[in-house]
Amino acid sequence: MADETPVALPSAPLIKVTGNASLQPPLTRRGDGPGLIIVVPGPRDRYGNVTPGILDPLPQKKWAEEGYAVVQIISENISHEKAIWDIQTTIGFAIVALGGLDTCSVKDRYGLIVYGDPSDYSDSFISNLRETYAAEQKLVGSITFTPLWGLSTKPQLIHSPGESFPSYTPQPTLKRYFYPSAHSADFILPCSPHFNYSAASVSHTRSLTFLRPLLNGPFFDLEAIWDEHTAFEFATRSVAQTMGTMVDEPYVNHIPVLTGGMGREALTKFYRERFIHSNPKDVVLELVSRTVGVDRVVDEFVATLTHDRVVDWLLPGIPPTNKHLRIPVVSVVNIRGDRLYHEHIHWDQGTTLSQLGLLPDYLPFPYALPDGRVPSPGKRFEYRLPVTGAETAAKLENGGAVESNGMFEYEVREVDDA
Repeated sequence: MADETPVALPSAPLIKVTGNASLQPPLTRRGDGPGLIIVVPGPRDRYGNVTPGILDPLPQKKWAEEGYAVVQIISENISHEKAIWDIQTTIGFAIVALGGLDTCSVKDRYGLIVYGDPSDYSDSFISNLRETYAAEQKLVGSITFTPLWGLSTKPQLIHSPGESFPSYTPQPTLKRYFYPSAHSADFILPCSPHFNYSAASVSHTRSLTFLRPLLNGPFFDLEAIWDEHTAFEFATRSVAQTMGTMVDEPYVNHIPVLTGGMGREALTKFYRERFIHSNPKDVVLELVSRTVGVDRVVDEFVATLTHDRVVDWLLPGIPPTNKHLRIPVVSVVNIRGDRLYHEHIHWDQGTTLSQLGLLPDYLPFPYALPDGRVPSPGKRFEYRLPVTGAETAAKLENGGAVESNGMFEYEVREVDDA
């Protein structure tokens, strides 16, 4: 029987730096990492809560889950109590706090991320921030979500909402990306009505790619993390240990049949009741290829199993057929720090049903043909399903195993309308 003792998640108390600045130590199993300073516009009620239904955490927690020690400065009331809230003084306090934190592993360099648009801040704050950033040697690179900040004296990454500018010319210390589906600098913030999940996801990956070489990490063995997770799923078959490899609010999405779980509670229930203990004993994942990125592992593999029980995460509503299956699968796994955030799993449901003998070769075609032909009286058109069986898995494993383009010969036929 697998060990189902709940696995404690990484935790570290928030540390008050001063006024509206706080320090969150890294929230990874490793427990240490480089330092970041992030600036978000106030008021707190605007940027303090994630929109219901969104699993992405707020920036300070998200970057801490990536393995950074994160000082967050909220700019509200920045014009008051000038001795405390002068941004130069505040960033100085932040650097001292990071330097004194045992779990901040790099003390000579920090990154700066500024959220929002300059219009969210006072004019004096903007000019003071630019001066402070230029003068502070330990701030070695910046990320913004609009080009209007002008933090161009050091390596800079800009995520720009909207279409690209035709006249844009790359610069040696500047990397810029455009997000046509995003319409506000707040597209990255899960507390904003302008939050754009796809743009936020892509920009976050690009931010990691920019930051890690600058700040000397943190670097993790993503293959080992993913392999550990799948071992707990398919070998150990422990729900608790599987969930222990995941962030606070993870999710799994099986794209073809819309099964999985969104959030820790729902995903734990899914793993316990529908997945880990529901898989056939002979299930094997045969790896075909693996691509490892800065925060993702993309696998092509063939899943082999005997459909000798209800496997409703894969074949919902279908009783056991006792057929053997070889299914080509692609998994896209997002790893945040040293824990999984999500799995997007894709497979060919057509070949799966075909191998079970649950798809006909032909189905009715209820439309007129392009040349205007309609069925003769008492007849109907049928089309041949462009679906095949285990050949799909064979061709994934060896491109030459099955001849290409055989389906080009498929045609509509006319049959009795019985």
